[in-house]
Amino acid sequence: MPKTPMQMLLRGQNLLGYRHYADDVVEKFIERAHLNGMDVFRIFDAMNDVRNFKQAVKSVIDVGAHAQGTLSYTTSPVHNIDMWVDLARRLEDLGCHSICIKDMAGLLKPYDAEVLIRRIKSSCDVPLALHCHATTGLSTATAIKAVEAGIDIMDTAISSMSQTYGHTPTETMIAMLEGTERDTKLNLSQIEPIAAYFRDVRKKYAQWEGQLKGVDSRILIAQVPGGMLTNMEGQLKAQGAVERLDEVLAEIPGVRKDLGYIPLVTPTSQIVGTQAVINVLMGERYQSVTKETAGILRGEYGATPAKVNQELQSRVLAGEQPISCRPADLLSSELEMLKQDLLEKARTENIKLADEQIDDVLTYALFPQVGLKFLKNRNNPDAFEPAPVEGNEQKPQAQNAPSSSHRIETYSVKVDGKIYDVEVGPQGQLTHVKPADDSAVSPERPVNIPEDERCTEIKSPLSGTIFKLCTGVGQSVNEGDVLMVLEAMKMETEVRAAQNCTIREILVKEGDSVSAGSLLLTTV
Repeated sequence: MPKTPMQMLLRGQNLLGYRHYADDVVEKFIERAHLNGMDVFRIFDAMNDVRNFKQAVKSVIDVGAHAQGTLSYTTSPVHNIDMWVDLARRLEDLGCHSICIKDMAGLLKPYDAEVLIRRIKSSCDVPLALHCHATTGLSTATAIKAVEAGIDIMDTAISSMSQTYGHTPTETMIAMLEGTERDTKLNLSQIEPIAAYFRDVRKKYAQWEGQLKGVDSRILIAQVPGGMLTNMEGQLKAQGAVERLDEVLAEIPGVRKDLGYIPLVTPTSQIVGTQAVINVLMGERYQSVTKETAGILRGEYGATPAKVNQELQSRVLAGEQPISCRPADLLSSELEMLKQDLLEKARTENIKLADEQIDDVLTYALFPQVGLKFLKNRNNPDAFEPAPVEGNEQKPQAQNAPSSSHRIETYSVKVDGKIYDVEVGPQGQLTHVKPADDSAVSPERPVNIPEDERCTEIKSPLSGTIFKLCTGVGQSVNEGDVLMVLEAMKMETEVRAAQNCTIREILVKEGDSVSAGSLLLTTV
């Protein structure tokens, strides 16, 4: 499509990831993305902290692409029209070529949109776009008032992929504006084949769709974006707790308030949603605080719109001071280190890198686990889920039949006295074999403990993967010490000691998958 500009969504200093990256990584990613065909960069920051836009906007301008600054719209006691207009002005001052109002949860009401758009249009000289999800049922009415207020660009979705978690249908807007001053001049009969094509595409992915079939008014209170809602449904399903969705939705506003009324957009939507899930499943608020929640309280993501919960922040900071500067100013250049790290992995694990190695380095930088798996198996389609086909819905299995899985399983195999890590694909085929890392932590045998000592079992609070072990058998730990880090729901959750104790036995190793309630270790 040589005549069609390609657009991507970019999370400012986060790029596509869940943390801030050093400026050299941001600069190189944008350079490569533009070289590979990206024309328009819609740049946003989950905190709406202008400092987090600066490097991305500069890099886009430097490569000659279009920088679109984005307001991540939300409502709260501290958000008002003046705040949004001021943010739009500041983004224009950075050099943005256009501004976008990103209403990811469908919270922008029609008459509020009219006022907001008129105010921004009168204050800024660059084009203004509106991106509004349909989840709450407000989007089409909001779109019409936006048109009346002079909006320049409107995001819509082809009808067969619209509404619920998506946007107002393209065809609906075309029909409503026919014969008006804002007539799009688009031909509905030429658009119908596109809708028909995506009807068939959508059927292939039906089993991965969320539960929402119409409008969800709960979002007007919980302020949950569509992508976050489907993400939470998936999280709860993995934890065997789908029936607790309403409890999680009720918990989200409280978590958001504790974190300074941050907008719910990637990555903060995942951070707030995951913390809310953990609070509900563990039966106690903040009994376990994810690494990412702690990061917001420390200021690692930038300034929050309002003050955070001081008691919770003090507990996380443990006497330290929160970050007050642009977070990326504290990061050293990391691109060369990432490159050398990947080259070493490629050498030891026999990974063939692309001719343009920098693209693989960036893939690894942004997705260290998933990206590395992709690079290992780039030419091995059996290592990944098969492409969905229409009519491939999952059928009920016999009660005693083994469940099918598209996941790669990893096993440790001893051959001639040497241990190897063996990856087995969904069809039983070997996808990767390598000598086991001698430094890898294996399940440890129990230390000898007097018979009269009573053991305490520590179980996994969530289903996930053992990311890191922080202690060893026989080691004495204090109350609150981190025993291990569990990666669950794309976030890192620390498992801490509930009291002073000694580690008796560790029953898992790094990389193991565990279910909620699985026994992790015992203490005395």
